[in-house]
Amino acid sequence: MPEPGLSPLQSSLPGAAAQFGAHVLGSALAQASGGLPVLPALPGLSLPAAPPALPGLSLPPAPSAPSPVPSAALQRLLRGPSGLGTHGLHLARREDPPTAPEAAEPGAPAVGTPVPGLYHHPVAEPDPVRVEEVGRRIKAWAVDEVDLFPDDWENQFDGFHVGRYMVACHPDAPTVEHLMVATRLMVAENALDDCYCEDHGGSPIGLGGRLLLAHTALDPLHTTKEYEPEWAGSLQSDAPRRAYSSAMEYFLRQASPSQADRYRHDMARLHLGYLAEAAWTQTEYVPEVWEYLAMRQFNNFRPCPTITDTVGGYELPADLHAQAQMQRVIALAGNATTIVNDLYSYTKELAAPGRHMNLPVVIAERERTSDREAYLKAVEVHNDLMHAFEAEAAALAAACPVPTVLRFLRGVAVWVDGNHYWHQTNTYRYSLPDFW
Repeated sequence: MPEPGLSPLQSSLPGAAAQFGAHVLGSALAQASGGLPVLPALPGLSLPAAPPALPGLSLPPAPSAPSPVPSAALQRLLRGPSGLGTHGLHLARREDPPTAPEAAEPGAPAVGTPVPGLYHHPVAEPDPVRVEEVGRRIKAWAVDEVDLFPDDWENQFDGFHVGRYMVACHPDAPTVEHLMVATRLMVAENALDDCYCEDHGGSPIGLGGRLLLAHTALDPLHTTKEYEPEWAGSLQSDAPRRAYSSAMEYFLRQASPSQADRYRHDMARLHLGYLAEAAWTQTEYVPEVWEYLAMRQFNNFRPCPTITDTVGGYELPADLHAQAQMQRVIALAGNATTIVNDLYSYTKELAAPGRHMNLPVVIAERERTSDREAYLKAVEVHNDLMHAFEAEAAALAAACPVPTVLRFLRGVAVWVDGNHYWHQTNTYRYSLPDFW
């Protein structure tokens, strides 16, 4: 990927960085024992030798592009703080020393087959101790606390391998409970998607009302004393609302008010995307490719990487998160990871009842191509999104070298890689079409 270089400062970014930079550094220094972790290379950037990187953070350049040569200024920014008193900024505090996963031997593939030609970064196997513990805890939560699924769905729940998913996406989480915050929310979101929208009783008919009422488990209703008890009781009326309510309660114990409001906003985006897809299903409308991509910017994984700082035990200040450049990076990451889902779930969706809309299907219909040509075109779309994400992240890191910004960008990049790892390795759910 070509070196993006130092981008000109735009918008209100200089003011936001100036306002928060000193505060963030001062807070981190004051809490040196639980400060920032070693920050490995940002996407697409080759950095000089540094302390060992966290699992899954090695991000080589695109095979088709020359190795970038970052500027001296950018190298300095990405190495993180140095000098007297900054040592504590380089270690993430964890409740337990993880079992160091052994990196795969050079050339040895991970479980499962990656989509041929898909631009991605292989990651080390997630910490098996944490994977097992998260898997145990999430199963107990789903069964004992929220009564999430009937007995005959148990194999599907186990086959989701959510513990491996979340540990791969959040290797810098300081405790298992931080990981559980993300895991409960992920499971709750998928339960709602299955039960309200997809193949476990979902339907586009009446979806708007169901989504709105479920959303009040995240963004509580403020009403009169007469009607509040009925609303509160409704939060236990079905599995998605029970899961949303419980997962949000746990999340609020770890998140700041601004992080919680950020998450609510991104979940509203997600629900809006569900409604657009449902409307097209009801009217049997196949969107143009650009329209489908617009819908997928809302109906996508964005709520997951956007909480990477909460799961990491720190906070990206609201003014920095709200910057247009940061919002573009997050949006591109969400869009790329969602097309990964379209590609890996393609055969699964074709085998399911009804017509499932995904990017290859829409390209085939609208651009009048074969299924194979459409699928390969969708791979190209993903790769373009990934390259744009990496270039924008590198440019933002250069423009705003605040430690929390750098850590958040790396957290989002690691989530992107962990998401691909899970799709590739989850052979229980996914298999590839025979297009090669």
